Amino acid sequence: MHSKPLTVLQVLPELRTGGVERGTVEITAALHQAGHRALVASAGGYLESDLSYAGGEHLRLPTMKSKNPWIILENANRLAKIIREQKVDIVHARSRAPAWSARIAAKKTGCHFITTFHGVYNINAPLKRNYNAIMTKGERVIAVSHFVRDHILANYKVDPARVTVIHRGANLQKFSPDKVVPGRVAQVAKEWRLPEELHPLILMPGRITRWKGQDVLIKALAKLPHRDFFCLLVGDDERHPDYAAELKELIEALGLEGHVRMVGNTKFMPEAYVLSSLVVAPSIEPEAFGRVPIEAQAMGKPVIATRHGGAMETVREYETGWLVTPGDVDDLARALNEALSMDAATRQVIEYNALWNARHHFSTETMCQRTLQVYHEVMEGIVPELPVEETVTEEVPPALVGPESIEA
Repeated sequence: MHSKPLTVLQVLPELRTGGVERGTVEITAALHQAGHRALVASAGGYLESDLSYAGGEHLRLPTMKSKNPWIILENANRLAKIIREQKVDIVHARSRAPAWSARIAAKKTGCHFITTFHGVYNINAPLKRNYNAIMTKGERVIAVSHFVRDHILANYKVDPARVTVIHRGANLQKFSPDKVVPGRVAQVAKEWRLPEELHPLILMPGRITRWKGQDVLIKALAKLPHRDFFCLLVGDDERHPDYAAELKELIEALGLEGHVRMVGNTKFMPEAYVLSSLVVAPSIEPEAFGRVPIEAQAMGKPVIATRHGGAMETVREYETGWLVTPGDVDDLARALNEALSMDAATRQVIEYNALWNARHHFSTETMCQRTLQVYHEVMEGIVPELPVEETVTEEVPPALVGPESIEA
């Protein structure tokens, strides 16, 4: 393994909310902890403080979000200067426009270039496909799921040996039942004005946007044979105010006032998971990976997700949760009814299976270790002869009965 301390430059449009940004901060922390130097170039954002706390150095390039070809070339020159001055070993591109600049800069300087393919981009137009293809030009291409890897190989010309699946992960130092302070849970419940005699709480985290499927969940809740539940929709509703208003009207029209509430964004997701009995991720379109099912399982919560995209790799049907047909209100209502009707023994088994699955297969620590391994392989010129995949070969024990069954 390459032993020399590395200088790695990650490039992305900005440092705001999202999986790309969170992954950047997590890899920054892993690099710093391993004795390497972590640089990040972006237009900035409120995660800059998190990046600094993780041990990273932020280099503000205000135009990194731009798709203008001339600005992309200007950014390439800026990045090339940074690479030379900071003696960068590897440039890691996480988004398309910055990736075009980063690849040009890497070629100019002889720096190593890798990419992470975070999503399934629109490929309807040839020009769009060519624009997206920059994410396949890395010496190694990291796909965040097998679903994404399959998409890459089906739609782009790329050597399969260069495409490595590294699933995203849950931060077990944050998303773990024993890391949550009970007093803070009570505070969150009070801020959200939750009923004192709380019914089973159904939690749906996610931005308020149509493809996330909030309307499908509301319609499914209305089909349940009882109203012995309370549902929270947790997520940013500022970008799609019309859809948020539509959801509020739907809640009223279906007579679900007092049973469904939209509470906006929150910094207290672990506490929200603790309050919940069940977590739902009913995305109509496939998630490239989807952190919600993993975070929920890391908190020991049963999950209902849709049968496509990354959820097919993270949710084990009838072991850690349920998979339902995307957009199918009746199928989601069936799964909700089954989940809410579980007896205590069945719930205990599913909760411990969920913990086991997240801790063994989908931790941030594992994601970071595998990414740093890719960095070292690139430095050593190692290209796998066969595709490198994160294949889950170990089955969840069929009859977990208590905490002693879960390895820390």
